[in-house]
Amino acid sequence: MKIRWKDYQKDIADNNYYYVRSCIRQNFFPGSEAAFLNILRNDLGRDVREDANHTSCTGIGYHSDVVPLETIMTVVARQFALMTEAGYENFISSCITSFGIYSEALELWHDFPELEEKAHDYLYKATKREFKKPKSLAHTSDIIYKHREEIASKAKHKLINVNTGEPLKGVEHIGCHYAKIFPKVGLGGSEFPYVLSGMIEAWGGEVVDYPERRHCCGFGFRNYLVQANRGYSIANSHKKFESMAPYKPDFILANCPGCTMFLDKWQYAISEMEGTTYGPDGTGIPVLTYEELAGLVLGYDPWELGMQMHQVAVEPLLDKMGIEYDPSAKYLGKNGKYIGEPEKTAIGCYSPKTITI
Repeated sequence: MKIRWKDYQKDIADNNYYYVRSCIRQNFFPGSEAAFLNILRNDLGRDVREDANHTSCTGIGYHSDVVPLETIMTVVARQFALMTEAGYENFISSCITSFGIYSEALELWHDFPELEEKAHDYLYKATKREFKKPKSLAHTSDIIYKHREEIASKAKHKLINVNTGEPLKGVEHIGCHYAKIFPKVGLGGSEFPYVLSGMIEAWGGEVVDYPERRHCCGFGFRNYLVQANRGYSIANSHKKFESMAPYKPDFILANCPGCTMFLDKWQYAISEMEGTTYGPDGTGIPVLTYEELAGLVLGYDPWELGMQMHQVAVEPLLDKMGIEYDPSAKYLGKNGKYIGEPEKTAIGCYSPKTITI
C-alpha cells in the first residue's frame, strides 16, 4: 500500500512562489487570498511574488466555449512570461479552474510540441514576450498542505471542541478541476485526494467520510451560467447535504472557489425553498476556504479573514474552537464604519450575537 501511495504524490516546492490570483475568489471570499499571502510571508517566512500585471486565465470563457484554445494558450503563455521575467520557476494558482487550465496547457504542449511553438509565436507577436514553462506548478491548497505541520506548530487554536475535548468533524470537498480532470497533478489523484484531509488531521480534526463525499457540488459552468440549468446545480449540492447531514459535521472545507460558494449559498437557497437545514438547531453547516481555516488555526480575527461574507454563520464553529471575536465588529469596514448587514434568514444563518447599529 505504501508503494502504491507513492503514485499519488506530487512534488510541491517549499519556497519562492510566483502567485496568481483568481478572478472570482476575491468576490466570493474577499479575505482568503490576502490571508494566504500573509500566512506564507509573515507566519512561514516564504518568498511569494504577486504580480499586478497578471490577468484572468479566461478559464470560465474557455469552458463555456467562448474563448478558443489558441487564445487561452496565449494567455497562459503570457502568465508564464511574467513569471520568467520576475525570475521565478514555481508557479502557484489560487483558482482551481486556472490550475486545471495551466495543467491542460502544459500537458497539451508536452504531447503536441507544435502547439507550444504556436503559443510562443502568438505570444511574441502579441506582446514581444518570451516564456519558460514553470519548474513546478501547484495549487495554493497544495502549498498550505505542504506547510500544514509548520502551521500546526504555530497553532493558537486547534480543531478541537473546547467544551468536550473531542476532535471537530470536517467534511472536505475537492474541486473537480483539481482532482478529476488531470488526476496526476492533484495530490492523491481522483481516488484518494488528501490535500484537504491532511490539513484537517494535522490541525487536530477528524475527517468525515460519507456516501457522496466525491460527488460534484454541481457548479459546472453551464449548469449555473445558464439560468435554466441552475436546478441541476442545486440538486447536486442538495444530494451532498442530505448524505453528510447524518454524520453531524462541524464544518465543510473546500479548495475550489465555486464549490465553496455553492456549498455555502445553496444551503440558504434550500432552506428558503423547502425549509430544510443541515446544521444543529436549525442552522447551516459553516463552509470554509482552506486559507480561512489555516487563519483561524493561527489566531487570525475571523472578520479580518472576511468570514462575515459567508451565507452560513461561522460563529458556531468559532465558539467550538474557543476563538474570541467581537460580534459588534462583524459588519464594520476597515475604517470602522458600519457597512450594513443582511436580513436575518429563516434558518438563522447570521448569528443572533450580531449587534445591529
